[in-house]
Amino acid sequence: MEHGILHWYEPGELDEAQRRTYDAITGGPRASTARAAPVTDELGRLQGPFNAMLVSPKVGLALQAVGAALRFESGLAGRVRELATLLVAAEARCDYEWLMHEGLARSAGVSDEELASLREGGVPPTLSDDERLARQVVLELARQHRLGDDLLERAHHVFGERGIVELVDLVGYYQLLAMGLQVFRTPLPDGASPPFGEELPARG
Repeated sequence: MEHGILHWYEPGELDEAQRRTYDAITGGPRASTARAAPVTDELGRLQGPFNAMLVSPKVGLALQAVGAALRFESGLAGRVRELATLLVAAEARCDYEWLMHEGLARSAGVSDEELASLREGGVPPTLSDDERLARQVVLELARQHRLGDDLLERAHHVFGERGIVELVDLVGYYQLLAMGLQVFRTPLPDGASPPFGEELPARG
């Protein structure tokens, strides 16, 4: 399974619905962060979770829009957003998700020391109080799929109604992507080392 279990679509073979989804992913706001988290390979094929969105392109179009809104229109602070995403990836031990957001986290101000601590399940001492609270929320959601009353009340007070909704949505979205990446055996980009486990076969 050099390319995972899904067909790996080249731009020239896309139908009209797939092309709309492809264009929304490659030409949308993600294009501004393509250097830190490339969405296509050298042949223009969608990488990571995005190729799967072409299999059911109408669902994929809606799904990519949710991700774009969470990344580019959320009211959450950039560090909180990227720390939360990395925590979801670490809980799922999803190599691809971690690798793609590692660079984005650095761009948001997350240090290499903080990244190493998060990857190993630690609590970086440099996290702010708000970031520590976000960490608690993400981990309880990822592990229990709910929030206790006290944690919910504190998170609602700190992040507000919009913030807590977006944080819950973010966790659910990146859990969904992590599940797809692992179920479909999505290989890492060429030359990338897996941060959590054994590397999947390289793409040919």
